[in-house]
Amino acid sequence: MRHDVALYPYGSIKNVSLIRYNPRMPSIQLLPDLLINQIAAGEVIERPASALKELLENSLDAGATDIAVTLENGGIKLLRVRDNGGGIAQAQLPLALMRHATSKISSLDDLQKVASMGFRGEALASMAAVAQVTLTSRTPDAAHAWKIDTMDGTQSDTVPAAHAHGTSIEMRELYFNTPARRKFLKSENTEYAWCEETFKRIALSRPDVAFSLQHNGRNAWQLPKQDLAQRITAILGAEFGQHTVVVERQIANLHLYGIAALPAYSRSTRDEQYFFINGRFVRDKVLMHAVRQAYQDILHHQRHPAFVLFLEMPPELVDVNVHPAKSEVRFRESQGIHQFVFHALQDALSATMKNAASQSSPSPSGRGVGVREESQSFAPTEQQPIRFGAAEQQATYRVWESQSQALGAKSDESHGSSQSSIPNPQSSQEHPLGFALGQLSGIYILAQNQQGLIVVDMHAAHERIVYERLKTAFDAQQMPTQPLLIPVSFAADTLDVATVEDEQEALLRLGFDIAPLSPTTLAVRSMPAMLKQSKAEAAAKEVLHELRDFGASRALTERRNELLATLACHSAVRANQQLSLPEMNAILREMEQTERADQCNHGRPTWFQISVDELDAMFMRGK
Repeated sequence: MRHDVALYPYGSIKNVSLIRYNPRMPSIQLLPDLLINQIAAGEVIERPASALKELLENSLDAGATDIAVTLENGGIKLLRVRDNGGGIAQAQLPLALMRHATSKISSLDDLQKVASMGFRGEALASMAAVAQVTLTSRTPDAAHAWKIDTMDGTQSDTVPAAHAHGTSIEMRELYFNTPARRKFLKSENTEYAWCEETFKRIALSRPDVAFSLQHNGRNAWQLPKQDLAQRITAILGAEFGQHTVVVERQIANLHLYGIAALPAYSRSTRDEQYFFINGRFVRDKVLMHAVRQAYQDILHHQRHPAFVLFLEMPPELVDVNVHPAKSEVRFRESQGIHQFVFHALQDALSATMKNAASQSSPSPSGRGVGVREESQSFAPTEQQPIRFGAAEQQATYRVWESQSQALGAKSDESHGSSQSSIPNPQSSQEHPLGFALGQLSGIYILAQNQQGLIVVDMHAAHERIVYERLKTAFDAQQMPTQPLLIPVSFAADTLDVATVEDEQEALLRLGFDIAPLSPTTLAVRSMPAMLKQSKAEAAAKEVLHELRDFGASRALTERRNELLATLACHSAVRANQQLSLPEMNAILREMEQTERADQCNHGRPTWFQISVDELDAMFMRGK
């Protein structure tokens, strides 16, 4: 490489770097089909669950009414899907395993209004490039089935086989020929947990189809043909069905239906959120924002709603060709879709609350009964009155003395007992937030400083304090932990248990020691010392949700702030938590020493100053 003077267009002259031709540099060439498919497999077939999703969708597209799934070693050793669909003719079997070969679309017009689950023609070819694949199929008019094998991009001849009407696809030894990619697969339990979650999503989308799942010779799921309510109850449990409201709305060519949980059934994670568009499970920001808005006035911001919702719409109004996994979509009219979903869900929830309220008659004590009374504890705007603890001078003195000693301050008046020895907050310069006077409505700390009155949102302020502490400790890799005298155990699904087994290093870095007690139970044995032990279960669930959804690498890097902010929120003092004067003053002192203490983690202010002059003006003093 050398720097020369080059003449640019229009006569301009600049110094540029000229790269000389290197005769040893490889020339441009076409990649082999096998390598192309192996590259594509990295996007389409991320793990066994990705392959299972593609195969189940193919079975549904083929009109199957009975689908059986068999897994071994979490789907890594064997993944088999067998259906009773329309089958594939003998002459079509080699094409089915080739790249960009599909029966779903044939033109751009078809692509713009895809009605089938699959359409890209990549999945089977990708599987065949990174696993040993056997395809066996029989059409209704065929005398027998035909079978074809493929490995390393090489297909065998089709041979006769025994098989009922329909198709079976076996995928063995995933990533056997790309060991570098295979080592990124998780443990058997984790891969099975993701396969099971994929199975549940597909089964929820089609209650009119019978599904079964077998893992390592054990029957895990057996779902007959059912109506939607029965299928939801079978997968999510009876408790979910007992705390839900029916959602149903149709306007023009948009139809939204399903069920959504009442606030009483809120969750600490998003594990029971299922949204389907034209039968396809999706995770879409527009839809999720509409759901959150519908719940915002009736659900605490740290809780998550549960729902199973189906949106039917013309396929040309939604683009499903955004990502090879087809779990992301784009709407042609996203604002209209957002408003439609928001109002449908909001109206369904409002109607339920109104009905519950009208059916609740006042009890002799003056309180309602039934759903109305139960839901009161979830209303974020209702506060219970708390006694206003006015600060006496002597109490203020004791607080000032203890805080001064804790901070290493020295004062000649610290041991005085006369009235003149009591510190005057108006003359204190080292504590700009002053000293606590009391609590207001269980939410605000009232304090007096040199300028006048300080009003502090105690939860927001404490949340920022804990958040900054967590960031400092995490970045220094010195997260202080607190062993629990009695481990906190809680029920967990298979994905959470598998995440604990696979992500021990990440959990320890975050200050958590979590261990499985059984296939469905986890125990928190230690946790960050900055967090409340009473929040051990909720904090552990939040961490596991982040790790399983985003992986340890993303959770600890690009999502580090979101994760630590969530933990801080779980530890911060809550509304209606009565604090003593020393506790309130401790928060004020911590705020004075914490960076960005003026705002909470969500950007809201943590305190306001009201000067004596402003108070005088309110009461028209001096006029």
